[in-house]
Amino acid sequence: MFSSPFRLTSALGLVAALLPLAQLAAAQSPVWGQCGGIGWSGATTCAFGSVCVKENDYYSQCQPGAASAPTTTTPVSTPPGQTSTPTGSAPTGLSSIPASKLTQISNFGPNPNNVQMFVYKPAKVASKPPLIVASHFCTGTAQAYFSGSKFAQLSETYGYVLLFPSSPHSGTCWDVSSDATLTHDGGGDSQGIASAARYAITNWGVDASRVFAVGTSSGAMMTSVLAGAYPDVFKAGIVDSGVAFGCFALPGQPGDSWNAQCAQGQLVLTGQQWAQRVFNAYPGYTGARPKMQVWHGTADTTLYPQNFNEEVKQWTTVFGYPSTPISNTSEPYLPSGYSNATFGPNFQAILAQGVGHTVPLFEQQYLQFLGIA
Repeated sequence: MFSSPFRLTSALGLVAALLPLAQLAAAQSPVWGQCGGIGWSGATTCAFGSVCVKENDYYSQCQPGAASAPTTTTPVSTPPGQTSTPTGSAPTGLSSIPASKLTQISNFGPNPNNVQMFVYKPAKVASKPPLIVASHFCTGTAQAYFSGSKFAQLSETYGYVLLFPSSPHSGTCWDVSSDATLTHDGGGDSQGIASAARYAITNWGVDASRVFAVGTSSGAMMTSVLAGAYPDVFKAGIVDSGVAFGCFALPGQPGDSWNAQCAQGQLVLTGQQWAQRVFNAYPGYTGARPKMQVWHGTADTTLYPQNFNEEVKQWTTVFGYPSTPISNTSEPYLPSGYSNATFGPNFQAILAQGVGHTVPLFEQQYLQFLGIA
């Protein structure tokens, strides 16, 4: 049986009308997918129910809902007539620092590249508080990472102290490439950050056994550098969309140089070769290595996902763990498609299917891994 010309024409018209919509849907990035950034040639619109949020110049991401922009942490104001820190709550040395406010500090020790340093002290400081050093992404600042994360907000609950370093370089990426920064007390940005952490231990009553580093993108790379070059200072590190220690090394080039070979996942070494880069950073060190947790997205086109594999090879070798995880599960707190591979008590690697650069922050879970929450 044949359809009438009217019905056939109407059907064809309906198909023609729906075709652009189907093409549009196919051209959209899924929730948590990449939607922009330097070098990005894929879709720049997001699936229904999500919006494109710029994280930095290199990466924009489709995040759920209209309120998907990074969370802004509003410093807690001190009520009139009340001291900024309750009596006896702050260890000696911290009492002079305003509470619940990002405050710049200086003269904290060797700082060859003049890294700017900012401290955040909660209204109620824990006895012998932990210290978290939170390093920002490329093009970012201490203030941007402070306001775009929940680290300060959560410190009001858990009583830890925060340091937010700010890169001194023109592009605001960190020096993770120079011989100096990759060497224990050798100079570079890493020495300035380590100096501030040491100052906090000596002068603020910070618990030396609970000094941690976290970071995103370039800040994740700096976290790897701090973990590799200063294992005597940092007891754990959380690397959000970074690379293995020493992957960005470019001897003789400016410290904040971009290493395309590493970024594109073309620097593939054995676990022993990667581990040796860590051991070479602090020759003769025989103490414990920092506990590590790394996160990466499978759709990362800024720091390609092969870097996740290289991180796994590096840290499993450093810790002497087998290359096969003892468990690989989807945690209740993680979105669908995230898997947590645990290789031993000191190393976890979380891979996020379909997620670009960078993986969204899971600050509460970071605190659990660090033993704070």
